[in-house]
Amino acid sequence: MIIKTKNYKLEKKVYINLALKNILKRQGWIAILGALLIISGYFWIASYWWIFAALLGLALYVLFWWLQFFGVTQLEQGKMLFEKFSYEISSQQILMKLNPREGMPLKWDQIQRAAVGKDYFVLFVNKAQLIYLPFKIFNTENERKFLASILRTKGLVKQ
Repeated sequence: MIIKTKNYKLEKKVYINLALKNILKRQGWIAILGALLIISGYFWIASYWWIFAALLGLALYVLFWWLQFFGVTQLEQGKMLFEKFSYEISSQQILMKLNPREGMPLKWDQIQRAAVGKDYFVLFVNKAQLIYLPFKIFNTENERKFLASILRTKGLVKQ
């Protein structure tokens, strides 16, 4: 079975939010550990500046990653992520089509992991590249279920 979706363009704001949530979920422990190490300085010299510095460090960590993802939306190299695509999804590959003649195949082994939200699928290619598939671009409920079964079969989402 091949799933053929409607055309969809990923909005830059949605991309930034999804990518930032992903990186904080995957690497947020680094920021938390750093903040705890800074706060532990309070036991050495009792001062609220340690807590302030830890909170500032957390804010700068989040700002750093937000700027990275915002930058992707502005660069010429990232322009491809925000074009209007239709998708043809099968158990072998994902074909991202700009128009009926132009497309780019993406094998399932290039996808690192996937997430299923309340009304969307997200396929993560790497830290900065993702494929966002809202449920509204699918033609039937069966297509969504088929994609969910492919993701489970490939081990990209947990059962």
